[in-house]
Amino acid sequence: PQPGSLLSSSLPLSFSSPPLAGDITQKGYEKKRSKLIGAFLPKAPGKGKYHSEIYIPQTHLICPVINLKTGSLSGLPTCLSCAVCFADVHTEAVQAALAKQKERGKMAVPMPSKRRSLVVQSSMDAYTPPDTSSGSEEEGSMQGEGTPTSSQGSINMENWISRAIHGSTTSSTTSSSSTQSGGSGAASRLADVMGQTHLENHSTPPDVTGYTTDSIQVERPQGSTTASRATPKYGNAELMETGDGVPVGGRVSAKIQQLVNTLKRPKRPPLREFFVDDFEELLEVQQPDPNQPKAEGAQMLAMRGEQLGVVTNWPPSLEAALQRWGTISPKAPCLTTMDTNGKPLYILTYGKLWVRSMKVAYNILHKLGNKQEPMVRPGDRVALVFPNNDPAAFMVAFYGCLLAELVPVPIEVPLTRKDAGSQQIGFLLGSCGVTVALTSDACHKGLPKSTTGEIPQFKGWPKLLWFVTESKHLSKPPRDWFPHIKDANNDTAYIEYKTCKDGSVLGVTVMRIALLTHCQALTQSCGYTEAETIVNVLDFKKDVGLWHGILTSVMNMMHVISIPYSLMKVNPLSWIQKVCQYKAKVACVKSRDMHWALVAHKDQRDVNLSSLRMLVVADGSNPWSISSCDAFLNVFQSKGLKPEVICPCASSPEALTVAIRRPTDDSNQPPGRGVLSMQGLSHGVIRVDSEEKLSVLTLQDVGTAMPGALMCVVKPDGVSQLCKTDEIGELCVCSVATGTSYYGLSGMTKNTFEVFPMNSVGAPISEYPFTRTGLLGFVGPGGLCFIAGKMDGLMVVGGRRHNADDIVATALAVEPMKFVYRGRIAVFSITVLHDERIVVVAEQRPDSTEEDSFQWMSRVLQAIDGIHQVGVYCLALVPSNTLPKTPLGGIHLSETKQLFLEGSLHPCNVLMCPHTCVTNLPKPRQKQPEIGPASVMVGNLVSGKRIAQASGRDLGQMEDNDQARKFLFLSEVLQWRAQTTPDHVLYTLLNSRGTIASSLSCVQLHKRAEKIATMLAERGHLQDGDHVALVYPPGIDLIAAFYGCLYAGCVPITVRPPHPQNIATTLPTVKMIVEVSRSACMMTTAVICKLLRSKEASAAVDVRTWPPVLDTDDLPKKKPPLLYKPSNPDTLAYLDFSVSTTGMLAGVKMSHTATSAFCRSIKLQCELYPSREVAICLDPYCGLGFVIWCLCSVYSGHQSILIPPSELEVNPALWLLAVSQYKVRDTFCSYSVMELCTKGLGLQTESLKSRGLDLSRVRTCVVVAEERPRIALTQSFSKLFKDLGLHPRAVSTSFGCRVNLAVCLQGTSGPDPTTVYVDMRALRHDRVRLVERGSPHSLPLMESGKILPGVRIIIANPETKGPLGDSHLGEIWVCSGHNASGYFTVYGDEALQSDHFNSRLSFGDTQTIWARTGYLGFLRRTELTDASGERHDALYVVGALDEAMELRGMRYHPIDIETSVIRTHKSITECAVFTWTNLLVVVVELDGSEQEALDLVPLVTNVVLEEHYLIVGVVVVVDIGVIPINSRGEKQRMHLRDGFLADQLDPIYVAYNM
Repeated sequence: PQPGSLLSSSLPLSFSSPPLAGDITQKGYEKKRSKLIGAFLPKAPGKGKYHSEIYIPQTHLICPVINLKTGSLSGLPTCLSCAVCFADVHTEAVQAALAKQKERGKMAVPMPSKRRSLVVQSSMDAYTPPDTSSGSEEEGSMQGEGTPTSSQGSINMENWISRAIHGSTTSSTTSSSSTQSGGSGAASRLADVMGQTHLENHSTPPDVTGYTTDSIQVERPQGSTTASRATPKYGNAELMETGDGVPVGGRVSAKIQQLVNTLKRPKRPPLREFFVDDFEELLEVQQPDPNQPKAEGAQMLAMRGEQLGVVTNWPPSLEAALQRWGTISPKAPCLTTMDTNGKPLYILTYGKLWVRSMKVAYNILHKLGNKQEPMVRPGDRVALVFPNNDPAAFMVAFYGCLLAELVPVPIEVPLTRKDAGSQQIGFLLGSCGVTVALTSDACHKGLPKSTTGEIPQFKGWPKLLWFVTESKHLSKPPRDWFPHIKDANNDTAYIEYKTCKDGSVLGVTVMRIALLTHCQALTQSCGYTEAETIVNVLDFKKDVGLWHGILTSVMNMMHVISIPYSLMKVNPLSWIQKVCQYKAKVACVKSRDMHWALVAHKDQRDVNLSSLRMLVVADGSNPWSISSCDAFLNVFQSKGLKPEVICPCASSPEALTVAIRRPTDDSNQPPGRGVLSMQGLSHGVIRVDSEEKLSVLTLQDVGTAMPGALMCVVKPDGVSQLCKTDEIGELCVCSVATGTSYYGLSGMTKNTFEVFPMNSVGAPISEYPFTRTGLLGFVGPGGLCFIAGKMDGLMVVGGRRHNADDIVATALAVEPMKFVYRGRIAVFSITVLHDERIVVVAEQRPDSTEEDSFQWMSRVLQAIDGIHQVGVYCLALVPSNTLPKTPLGGIHLSETKQLFLEGSLHPCNVLMCPHTCVTNLPKPRQKQPEIGPASVMVGNLVSGKRIAQASGRDLGQMEDNDQARKFLFLSEVLQWRAQTTPDHVLYTLLNSRGTIASSLSCVQLHKRAEKIATMLAERGHLQDGDHVALVYPPGIDLIAAFYGCLYAGCVPITVRPPHPQNIATTLPTVKMIVEVSRSACMMTTAVICKLLRSKEASAAVDVRTWPPVLDTDDLPKKKPPLLYKPSNPDTLAYLDFSVSTTGMLAGVKMSHTATSAFCRSIKLQCELYPSREVAICLDPYCGLGFVIWCLCSVYSGHQSILIPPSELEVNPALWLLAVSQYKVRDTFCSYSVMELCTKGLGLQTESLKSRGLDLSRVRTCVVVAEERPRIALTQSFSKLFKDLGLHPRAVSTSFGCRVNLAVCLQGTSGPDPTTVYVDMRALRHDRVRLVERGSPHSLPLMESGKILPGVRIIIANPETKGPLGDSHLGEIWVCSGHNASGYFTVYGDEALQSDHFNSRLSFGDTQTIWARTGYLGFLRRTELTDASGERHDALYVVGALDEAMELRGMRYHPIDIETSVIRTHKSITECAVFTWTNLLVVVVELDGSEQEALDLVPLVTNVVLEEHYLIVGVVVVVDIGVIPINSRGEKQRMHLRDGFLADQLDPIYVAYNM
């Protein structure tokens, strides 16, 4: 039957829905999910069977079997041969490899999610056809536009090609759909995952307490704090959650689960050996596999080409040849050029060439500069800048230079100032000392000009004089002037440029004798004769095109028909038509030209190629040229093409022509074919493979060594030692006809042009130096050369060698013509974590859908894995026509790599596979048992180190005239101040203009508090000990309400009011605190009262369940009969509620004793007295911020200048202007305020200075924080305001936590805060290792202020609770009079958390009761002395235990990974990381166009691998402001995580790394 019919019955039915236009973040997802996962879900009975189990091997569909020994086709009638011309070996292997992967049942790869706006841009309507100026070097897809030959447009051409490839059109569709998302089979396991509601328990975030609106249930897995959890910023995540906090319905979790399952697949075999990277971090190093193939052959012998038989009438130099033909046969045609319609434009005869080049020679030597000081002299180098469509002008200029004994340096025309790679060409010209550029009239007119009409200097180029070589602009040489024509000697003839792997451009110098000998060798090996016609499609400025079409042709008086690239693009058949028209004997082409001819030939009737005796394939050494050659022969054999005519050759800029297949008349001797095992090749060994194996490379020979040359193969790295006969190495050539040096680079020259290969005993095999060709290969039987790749394309991954070209060939063989352009694929390697990683970048066709291209990507990965046994690290698709091009349309590889690495490639699809590629990560850490009680404790030493403990000054010893000390309660202190200093102002509130909005003196505060107490008693009917929620904006009302509560015997709870613009997300938090704290009533202002009753509020929460709300703007006139006098100082003074960074809402109880002790401690540390003024700019709702805002002034009597942080959004300079205006010595702020100033005032320091802003009086500027000090922010703040007098040592941070609201605070006396650098890798192992500043992996940590008076600290092991030695990382435990007395819980069930507040050490001092802060840190005794003359102990906070992530057995702090990520690209403004089921998820905020989103994925993955040895599982790119931040400016990573899992982030792009 027809192959097509056999297939149609078994097409899977689940993919019949129309393709989606990538609508990813909308509802369309459901459809998409069913499409993606449909294949893996069992079908409902009766809906038609799902046929994926029926596996039709692709290989049987490709009819012809090419017998690789003879090259003949077997098993098909000749009439079919045209349709299957493309049944190339490689495609077949790839199809089989994919099929094999399918049998193995690869798990499905989750498809990345992309925002709609990103998808649209790459769709068809936004598509502009590839620009015609430079299509692709291998552009296989001859697009329909503007192609006269393909009148029916490109659609049927596509069909035709895909039929040619697959043997039938339908086969290709099956292969694509049946491996949807990379395979089925075992993937049906996904169905269970989707149906499973309860994922395994380790995926639960540690302390998540479910909060629902109807009832409060508090469940506490693993010792979470009581508090019920604040509703996430993203709305209702709870509805999605299952019992253990893992959303199930969310598509994100389905995808992650898919990813997790995929990653559970067995890795490649584990590797054994290690090398030590600096210290314990062990990175695996690839050990040779004992079973790998090793070379076993004898040592090879150098191969000698045939004798170069010098013919008597050969000219003694090329100029002599030109003179001979120009005078003997001036009418003979030398060169015919074509216009873009394929009409002959111009015929250059030998006579004209001779006369004109003489004219050019004369003018350059005599008309530039003056007689005494000519600009150029013989031996100088001159640039030749000619466009690709003007070979005649180039030829005249080139021979003009030879006649003038100048050295031409042919280069490309610089189209724009920033053309890819043109800068490097400029460096080459500079290093060659070029001052003159020869060019044609048309080219000169086309160069970019400045307004004055001058040609600007191109970037990186030397200053050039542009000289137009057209005859009409030149003066005739005088009769008596004649160029000096001598025999070829050792002077340099010309310099050919060569672009290296890294993009740098070198100049290869070729001597005149080498030039002549090379022409002679080519003449002999190609059998050139006088007046033959040769068609040249190649670039005539360099390489094979120059050697055959400009040089050897003149030596033999041949006629060259030059086909410009622009004509080929319009009419790809043009070269074949010219061969027929001129009955040409020879044609010089690349595989691309053969490929294009195949695509376009079917409209041609009268093609006859019988005149061709030689078809030189310039890139015949490329592994994938063989398929073009075979296919071309298949199609054109019927049109008179003889098989022996196809002559692949191998060449390189350094060695010129290395080998070429001779055109023989003897058609019995078939060309050589090698079918080699890829596995063997990757180990550098030749193993001829039986053809059953999938991973083989089929090579064609490139003939034998050149006449007069000696060739050998040496090991590619290290000493140049001869290879064995079955080993792949670099070909080296010893011949007169090679380049001699890289111009001006003696070191590189020595390593390339002066190589002495050694035999096994270390003796050189020849006294003459060899030249390295840069080609990898071997010499086969009969002296035939086989090229397996280039040194430049070599990638060594895990100790195995892979060739970029082979990988391109494999990628192309995966449904070649469907989703990407044939020639527009770049493969290169980047170094990440001590090994090379393979990156594949391809241009995607504009009409392919998201799904198509993603599927193509996953198939490419599988094909490369199956055939080369190597993982691809990153596969990126870019929109068509966006890769940087070389002037002839190929891809500029180094530029592409550069763009990739700097994140400006702008791909439209990215798939990264670090999990499969990176096999050299350090071994996961096994935890060592810590030192237990059995270890010797002598005095204060533990395991030989001083025990890490420290304390602030002792409160008992400190004699001060503290009047407030005699009162037990703050309410009494206020009453005492109201009596003794009634008019002393305690509080001043500033508005955004910096003027005083309101102020309170002692007596005003007292009276106001009395009225509030009355109101509570009368209107609120409250009893002693009732809880009252105070919902106030930062200001004076809040303070008055707080003391009113104390006067009434109630317990106040300060709550941040809901944000009027964002009620939906802020009001539920208010409601929750009110409910969890069991507040009997709420007090607030009239404005907020109204807000609580608004429509928006009732939409967000159930307003009927609010407790009574009292409006304090309307106070009763009378004062209370009697103020409440508390009896027991250990009763509750107030509750402090705060949302931690892990999203936990926790309330702690502060007793009257603790509150007074706290105020006293701060008073002593900061030396606060009634005469002092303190400026405060932070949020007054919890922690130390609340204490400083509300309590300290009443206790110490100083004046507090209050600046609400929200006012800074209107006027960023408000805080600093107030500090300056009030001549404040002490000020407190938060990180968000500091950041606002740093970002908002960065450019205004000069204008602030002129407004008289002076910060020189500031003695302490303390950031109130509960985290590791943000050293980068504090340093940039200090630096920025240094000019305004701010002393850098004034800036410091404090540290507090839930169990103790302030452990440290930089006071007025005592040493300045110190900074140390620790090794980040040791820190992951819970060890502290101090290093020098700037050493690799160093992390700066700043001391968190000084330990407060009355506070003792010890560092304990959080697991064993044993004391730790100095400089060990452990949990900070604190013992102090102002510790909180416990969490406030709903059910009185405090046992769970009791150890947070009363823990004892497991050995050592087991009596003291400590509170556990939940933060990791270490103590270090410094050389500094503190106020009491003791050595000062510094406390360094590293991070919260709750936040720390356990990955690979090590402890990571999110902030360290985030810092690395933010540094990696300028567009990343913020980053947050969290883990989910052991996957690391990185969320980045993008400040830039959405097109940049995908650039970030590889960069983020690279930096986390390099700096943290971790593989990122998911990269999420979101808009600015999506990462939630709490009032203290801390990232709420757990809320972010919930938002991500519930799919509420509306990400721009989500990449799932494989």
